[in-house]
Amino acid sequence: VLFLEMLLYSLLFIFAFSFRSKSEPPLDRGLIPWLGHALEFGKDASKFLNRMKKKHGNIFTVRAAGRYVTVLLDPHSYDAVINDSDSLDFTRYAQVLMERIFNLRLPHHQPGVAKALMKRHFLGMNLATLNSTMCRYLQSLLKADMPQNRKDWKEEGLFDFSYSLLFKAGYLTLFGGEQNNNSTDPSSIYEEYKKFDGLLTKMARGTLKPEEKKTALSVRKRLWELLAPAGLTESSGSSPWLHDYRRLLQEEGTDEEMQRRAVLMQLWASQGNVGPAAFWLLGYLLTNPEALMAVKREFSQISQMETSETLPMDRPMNTPVFDSALEETLRLTAAPFITREVVQEKTLHMADGQEYRLRKGDRVCLFPFVSPQTDPEIYQEPQKYKYDRFLNEDGSVKKDFYKAGRWLKYYTMPWGAGTNGCVGKQFAINTIRQFVYMVLTNYDLELCDPNAQMPEINASRYGFGMLQPEGDLLFRYKPRNTH
Repeated sequence: VLFLEMLLYSLLFIFAFSFRSKSEPPLDRGLIPWLGHALEFGKDASKFLNRMKKKHGNIFTVRAAGRYVTVLLDPHSYDAVINDSDSLDFTRYAQVLMERIFNLRLPHHQPGVAKALMKRHFLGMNLATLNSTMCRYLQSLLKADMPQNRKDWKEEGLFDFSYSLLFKAGYLTLFGGEQNNNSTDPSSIYEEYKKFDGLLTKMARGTLKPEEKKTALSVRKRLWELLAPAGLTESSGSSPWLHDYRRLLQEEGTDEEMQRRAVLMQLWASQGNVGPAAFWLLGYLLTNPEALMAVKREFSQISQMETSETLPMDRPMNTPVFDSALEETLRLTAAPFITREVVQEKTLHMADGQEYRLRKGDRVCLFPFVSPQTDPEIYQEPQKYKYDRFLNEDGSVKKDFYKAGRWLKYYTMPWGAGTNGCVGKQFAINTIRQFVYMVLTNYDLELCDPNAQMPEINASRYGFGMLQPEGDLLFRYKPRNTH
């Protein structure tokens, strides 16, 4: 009898909290009580959300691990979510992830102040200084990476090559340069970081197995220790941005332990996407000879204008072909979720005139990877890499794309949008450009297998910024004989 009563109460509870009115988006609960679609969502979000879109259209609500998530996939209607900071809150879900991944709590943190601080350091003259520093580190790391005999080919996995070099250069530029008192070798930081990054999506979803949890906790602790001195003093070798960020945390009353955790969060936020993005770009170029030739041609024109006194690419450059090749790469491989918590009931006005009620306590999620980025209505052959997709016939930048016969404001969204768009966007683009320029102009490189295809995407990474590959793409390289 007790069992039947409990079952009855459970059913009443589920019914009471899952009843939806006609004014709300279509609800898909899934077959498993409470868990709903959580497993399918986490396993391959792109495949799952495309299936839901076919079934329900551009807006629907799914149940996932006890939460109701309304997914909006009409880019014409994205502004209704992005521009509403009264009913839809960005910080609450961010705090949940901060705690799960970094064990970090910042109760007195002011995101607006931190963002203003970032803008000060990652734009204007300060950006030019960062570009030069990054350029210097990239050059020295690439040089150190080469075998003694310059005629020998060096074989490597392209993903590890790109990620490790860009991570180390970024770490030295922002977190701890040559003068760093503890002289932590960037390679040891990278090795620990890679283990951490490999478990990050499971940490975010709370799906770590016991052994993985043990590894995650020990690696995280080790990284906190290694990063402890970063930004503490002006003489620590860290960038002025990191020093100012730590000073802001101190002013907010954050203890030293939490500061270390915040520094690890910033390490992941600043270094987690650039290396993978450079990998995908170089991979697409190496597997598309026409694209590689076009980018090389543009770069060779720039290198002819360089003098020995100037570092290549450490200042703004007009590179429309490269920019289009990068934009196309990001269209295919940048897949963040844009998530908001509904803090007060809201009527969502869609671009097609429909209206839907959003419930307080639910979450709203945009997934630009599905639409606009891989939407066949917007892009012809959306899964195919076309390096010149973002160029007009006259070579100018193409910005006009359409869906349902209407011009699109958001035709690709790798950097987010609105007030929560990525402040470090220009620094990231400059870094990728510098890296690809150095590699293509100073080295001969080729695929170990001329017929190799791009590796598959690791589907569990959807929602967490840049995607990563399953496996790697083997290539070989050696210094170019310039004589």
